[in-house]
Amino acid sequence: MIYQTFATLYDEMMDTELYERWLSFVEKNAGHQHPQTLELACGTGILATKLVQAGYPVTGFDLSADMLTLAQQHATTAGVTFPLVQGDMRELDELGTYDLVTCLDDSLCYMPDLAAVTTVFQQVQQHLTSGGRFLFDMHSLYQMDELFPGYQYNYKNETTAFMWASYPGEHPHSIEHDLTFFVWDEAIGGYQALSELHRERTYPLATVKQALLQAGFTNVQVSADFGECAVAADSVRWFFTAEKA
Repeated sequence: MIYQTFATLYDEMMDTELYERWLSFVEKNAGHQHPQTLELACGTGILATKLVQAGYPVTGFDLSADMLTLAQQHATTAGVTFPLVQGDMRELDELGTYDLVTCLDDSLCYMPDLAAVTTVFQQVQQHLTSGGRFLFDMHSLYQMDELFPGYQYNYKNETTAFMWASYPGEHPHSIEHDLTFFVWDEAIGGYQALSELHRERTYPLATVKQALLQAGFTNVQVSADFGECAVAADSVRWFFTAEKA
């Protein structure tokens, strides 16, 4: 239930303009028009739905069944259809090949360590067509080390309250997000508290680039601000494009 609650609130709180910017980043860097696309960590399917509406044949892939349930609802509401697959992005063996693979909204930062990130890179490389592209983003060191520690956010509507607090993690360039939901439960006539701890990590740019090269990628490019700016010391999110060699 926690994932479904989080997913519903995430949609409610998320700045919808961000999805338009992710869509623009994909369209500018896809390589060719409307490639067969795999969206890793598709979440509630908002970006996948927008990609389908823009003419991309998309397969959505996510670890959470609750997220995929909401993704199906978004697709149905928008009047589009696309395959949705549940699984771990470190294990893509059951999938076919694609011209484009995306993994956006900092989803790779949820991998537990660099070895896991490298495994994802290797899996993606194996499921791309020759010359296919991999687009993803990650939190920057500045975001992880300077902005997140001590961050707090509170949210409330008629039936739900949400508290978010972030603390430094146990590893370099890592963070822990303490999430607590208070959801009104008619059966008990009060609020039910649901808590979850989210852990994220990032790595120096040179480390990520090296892992991509070792996985068989070439032409690795990094930018900031949804691909619109060069990377700076205070960039909050890095955007990567890489090609299968």
